[in-house]
Amino acid sequence: MIRKIIKINEELCNGCGLCVDACHEGAIGLVNNKAILLRDDYCDGLGDCLPVCPMNAIHFEEREALPYNEEEVKRNMEEARKKKNQNQVFSCPGSRMMTLNHPSDSVKVEDTSPQSLRPSMLRQWPVQIQLVPVNAPYFNDANLLIAADCTAFSYGSFHDFMKNKITLIGCPKLDDVDYSEKLTQIIANNNINSITVIRMEVPCCGGLVHYVKSALAKSGKVLPWKIITISTDGKILED
Repeated sequence: MIRKIIKINEELCNGCGLCVDACHEGAIGLVNNKAILLRDDYCDGLGDCLPVCPMNAIHFEEREALPYNEEEVKRNMEEARKKKNQNQVFSCPGSRMMTLNHPSDSVKVEDTSPQSLRPSMLRQWPVQIQLVPVNAPYFNDANLLIAADCTAFSYGSFHDFMKNKITLIGCPKLDDVDYSEKLTQIIANNNINSITVIRMEVPCCGGLVHYVKSALAKSGKVLPWKIITISTDGKILED
């Protein structure tokens, strides 16, 4: 049958994987760091993948294709969910929620050698977006710092960003999850004062910004927020 279906331009695709996360039917996958349509009958033709592509590499076309198979999609997604759950580690002691002691705002910390003398600015544990409890007490009156994993290794004074903030980290390319769902719960259910997003200059980090924007929209709240971009050689490109 002739129907509307997505078409991916592999030459434009940068392999960020955002379209894979956005497709709720499992129709898209990454092969050799390029997004491809895995099966015609998994694509519903609604195009949830189009707006998240930073390279504008996905478009609609009308062509001969198998009809959308809703039952097969449900079966496939259920198998994927079960497999994911089997691979998760539950009740990990390392994810136990903690509020950490941190330097007083009145204490001036000199940046001198050895670096081990410089105190950490981390105020809570855990820090991974997927592990933090959405109703943790440290979210009350919090300023959120939502950072891509690599930023802490690229920017030498990263802890300066963390001062007086609750830090959440993640990687939209490596984590097989839609961060916007968790972030929406955190923003909607707590008194959040502001959000700072720190990303790398690489295209796949645009996914982190997309998830924060989506979470703000879904939460129905209007909060001050800004984006800081770090270059691969450790410089601030935008502030």
